[in-house]
Amino acid sequence: MRQPSPLSRLISWGLSVFFKMIYHPMAWAYDWVAAIVSVGRWETWVMSALPDLPGPRVLELGNGTGHLQISLAQRRLTAFGLDQSRQMSRITRRRMHALSYESLLVTGMAQTLPYRTQSFNQVVSTFPTPYIFERQTLEEIFRVLIPGGTLIVIPEAWITGESLSDRIAAGAFRLLGQAPNWEDSILQPFLEAGFTTYIERRKLPSSEILVIRAVKQDVKRSTAI
Repeated sequence: MRQPSPLSRLISWGLSVFFKMIYHPMAWAYDWVAAIVSVGRWETWVMSALPDLPGPRVLELGNGTGHLQISLAQRRLTAFGLDQSRQMSRITRRRMHALSYESLLVTGMAQTLPYRTQSFNQVVSTFPTPYIFERQTLEEIFRVLIPGGTLIVIPEAWITGESLSDRIAAGAFRLLGQAPNWEDSILQPFLEAGFTTYIERRKLPSSEILVIRAVKQDVKRSTAI
């Protein structure tokens, strides 16, 4: 296997530092950065999960700055949020309280969910880091879902517009590793965790998102896609 060049390693290190900063001490800038790199589409992509979340109890992993939490509350669903970043949850809590919505947020790790077994109808995660594909994460999600419950993951988006700004943004996404080439083998951990898994490449104006819909079976078993 070809080893990455020193420049590639330097870029990778720089991006990891940048993302760590934007998720934690610079969380206040997250929405601004996301809007710029997506040419204003980031919130639309996140909200694309809403049709798959009828509730009544929904857990969001990686609630970020709270846009989906607010939308779920507006639909009178019982929405919980878990995020590793205290700064992100602080922003979400402040926004929800300003709108007089209760915030059910905790700081924690998806690999050890602090919820009872069979607590949720749906679990959702939009643009998560690779933790969502880890076996321990998926086993925990399987545990907290009711039988027949659904995990919704939006892991990727593609900018497909032809304008100059769209082409620049699409190139930036590739550089930042936010739009890698998709391989179906990535779904294997979902199958091993007991989910029946479906994928959809959903078209939006001048962009597309990938939606993974993983349904919890009553009995764990591997299922073909």
